[in-house]
Amino acid sequence: MHVPDGFIDAPVSVAAGVAATAAVAVSLRGARRELDERTAPLAGLVAAFIFAVQMLNFPVAAGTSGHLLGGALAAILVGPYTGVLCVSVVLLMQGILFADGGLTALGVNILNMAVVTVLVSYAVFRLLLKLLPSGRRSVTVAAFAGALLSVPGAAFMFTLLYALGGTTDVPIGKVFTAMVGVHVLIGIGEALITAATVGAVIAVRPDLVHGARGLATPLKLRVGGELVDAPAAAPVPAAARSTRKLWLTGLATALVLAGFVSFYASTSPDGLEKVAADKGIDSKVQEHAAADSPLADYSVKDVDDARLSGGLAGVIGVGATVAVGSGVFWAVRRRRAQDLTASSTAAPSAG
Repeated sequence: MHVPDGFIDAPVSVAAGVAATAAVAVSLRGARRELDERTAPLAGLVAAFIFAVQMLNFPVAAGTSGHLLGGALAAILVGPYTGVLCVSVVLLMQGILFADGGLTALGVNILNMAVVTVLVSYAVFRLLLKLLPSGRRSVTVAAFAGALLSVPGAAFMFTLLYALGGTTDVPIGKVFTAMVGVHVLIGIGEALITAATVGAVIAVRPDLVHGARGLATPLKLRVGGELVDAPAAAPVPAAARSTRKLWLTGLATALVLAGFVSFYASTSPDGLEKVAADKGIDSKVQEHAAADSPLADYSVKDVDDARLSGGLAGVIGVGATVAVGSGVFWAVRRRRAQDLTASSTAAPSAG
């Protein structure tokens, strides 16, 4: 789904860039309400995890592969505003360091892979939570459905942008059918990864899952042959519960996925690459501005061993993403703290 330079003409790319900039600006402001001292580090980790899992292309059809987009996962774990920022950080790192996704198409990619996926997935997720019984299983089911629909939603947005500014003369009906068709299949993989990850985090730290806030499944005890609710335990203050163990476990998982497991990922072209090649959309593709980057194509320049080269690139990418992402989210968190301090200081004088 990473759109390269040359697929979409300059006017539409600029318009998409303006829209993406506005979406990021709104998300920076909205993320102040979502991030606190516990979730700010988690947001940086989520960005790094998405980067790592995006390196794991999985086969979906003959000669085609797919990978996680991550909008649904990020929105459910850390909130929709923060989710847009997480995926945007990943796309920025991929474009600058790894020549993946065009730089002039960065706005297009943020709209497709960050904004649309978050909006579609989180809307579906919240709607299903209202309809399903309260419980952890419902959160996982809703996450699955939201993630599933977010991927063809992104494919639809690409088709719309291509209809407005495509640089090749391909019937839009053919583009729509091919893009949405293959991305429905990719959406199944997205849904499975998202549901499994959300379920795993809920199992150990439900208090850190944005989409599960307020979720409480009472413990059941069997008394006299009947199940009854156990007495409520005294709540542990949220600030007293450390996130260090989860953060370290998540970072280690991301490093293993990017540094080792990625070597075994499918080498088939992803959904957009396959459609572009089959339909001729890629006839005017332009060389990436960072094509000479030492990390271009997820390999380290001058390292001849493919396994080592790809693994080192993955580890560097995870490190860079978690560093940049954590910096962004700590800055947003700091701004929130400043706003709260200013509000509390101004309140007495207003009275």
